[in-house]
Amino acid sequence: MSKVFFVYCPDFTDEGAPERRNKVRAQHLEAAKAHAGPMLVGGPMVDETGKMTGSTKFVYAESAEEVRKELESDIYFRAGVWDPEKIAIWPYRPAGPPKL
Repeated sequence: MSKVFFVYCPDFTDEGAPERRNKVRAQHLEAAKAHAGPMLVGGPMVDETGKMTGSTKFVYAESAEEVRKELESDIYFRAGVWDPEKIAIWPYRPAGPPKL
């Protein structure tokens, strides 16, 4: 039975990170549509100025390893947008339905 996981993927913070993100963003969004089934909700983290600084999402999966494998296939991971040393995947137990 699938579980819910909270996924935290901060971007690298070097000067070129925003450019790398923007360069592959269309590919990332297109691939996200293909994985929409397991994803409950997801999107970019932004700072106080609106600059994207990473990604978060809630997904259904059998294990954290399955989530990690999916992340490693993402263009943001492969293009050096997300900092793999800071990616975190936590089991999550929703207390109620999302209200977005």
